[in-house]
Amino acid sequence: MSRTSRSFRIAATATIAALGMFATACGGDGGSTDTKSDGKPVTIEYWTWTLGAESTAEAFNKTHKDIQVKFSEIPSGTEGYSKLANAVKAGNAPDVATIEYQMVPEFASQGNLVDLTEYAGETVKSKFPESVQSLVNFGGRTWTVPYDVAPQLYYYRTDLFKKYGIEVPKTWDEFKTAAAKVKKQDKNARLASMPKSDPALLAALSWQAGGKWFATEGDAWKPAVNDAATKKVAAYWDGLIKDDLVQSFTGYSPEETKARTSGDTLSFLGASWSAGGMKTAMPDLSGKWAVAPMPNWGTAASGSYGGSSYGVLKGSEHAEAAAEFIEWLTTNKAGVEARLADLESPSSALPANPEMRAVAAAKFDTSYLNGQDLYTLASEQVDTIVPGWTWGPNQVDVYTAVQDAAAKSGFTGGVDAGQEKAESGIKERGLKLAE
Repeated sequence: MSRTSRSFRIAATATIAALGMFATACGGDGGSTDTKSDGKPVTIEYWTWTLGAESTAEAFNKTHKDIQVKFSEIPSGTEGYSKLANAVKAGNAPDVATIEYQMVPEFASQGNLVDLTEYAGETVKSKFPESVQSLVNFGGRTWTVPYDVAPQLYYYRTDLFKKYGIEVPKTWDEFKTAAAKVKKQDKNARLASMPKSDPALLAALSWQAGGKWFATEGDAWKPAVNDAATKKVAAYWDGLIKDDLVQSFTGYSPEETKARTSGDTLSFLGASWSAGGMKTAMPDLSGKWAVAPMPNWGTAASGSYGGSSYGVLKGSEHAEAAAEFIEWLTTNKAGVEARLADLESPSSALPANPEMRAVAAAKFDTSYLNGQDLYTLASEQVDTIVPGWTWGPNQVDVYTAVQDAAAKSGFTGGVDAGQEKAESGIKERGLKLAE
């Protein structure tokens, strides 16, 4: 991860000044975590959408007497974050929740997170690479604890690629050529689908191309959601959709899964975490999928498609107990193994803690990918993540604007709408907008 560490540190330092609110503690205070006076264990609420989460909660409860975890599943994406933010406002937020890296600055700045420096600062410092630390540390404080990193990966059907006589595309030009070849041979089949409902994927593709949706100048924010690199990506996918070379199913929808299962979709754009759900969503296709680096624009590169951490939500009365559970989830062998032991929803996330990657690799069932070493490939791609990306202070609103506009006027219209929302949102939050 050497290529990314310095740039992430610089971006994080600049973000501190631009967010401004870290001069004083903005998170909630954790209360007592001692067991209750009646001798019963402390119960903490855990909300997430991630695969394998329920099995980890169950495993933790079996091995810990003083702390018990109550698990609840919430939606991913903007819907899930809105649910978390609303729960904080209503005073009924969970103790522990998944917070993807792009949401850490926003959630911390809004006062939705407990300052975890006292409870987890040393863990983050000693257990995670500097490049990952800088995604969760701001203003000299620790706001969340990293779980996984998510360089982009490309998944494809080996049998169908052979059937249509196409090679795994290494560049986006080759991808377009392969897409045209598939359509020419079968009017119902397409190489891939590009959902207009997944702004996180568009962000990752823009990141890969060298886009930088946000930057800081001193204490001011400079949004560039529609910068030149992003416009290139948006126009590329708008063109493929216009020419009917790719589908555009709603992301993670039954229609999208059905197309992959039936063979109407030959490949998809994902990350290491994508593999976990394939076994349950498409069980009959075991051994027919493989994974490769994401096609690029001529130079090996990747964006980060997701990547998550765990935070303690404002209002929690059990921050210390919550932090103990989080540490077990992220740095304990038993926690990683429990997450992979869930046969109904196995996880293939690439741990941010390097020591846990070997644990995950040893536990992960490689039979679905025909024995392919997913974790080694994903680890190699971490070093191709393009440096210099900064997440903005109003990421949910920007994502929503991109998604809504893309559905109506394509990705180019989506990023233009995202830029407008980025600028107006920064001003509305009382933050400084660079001229």
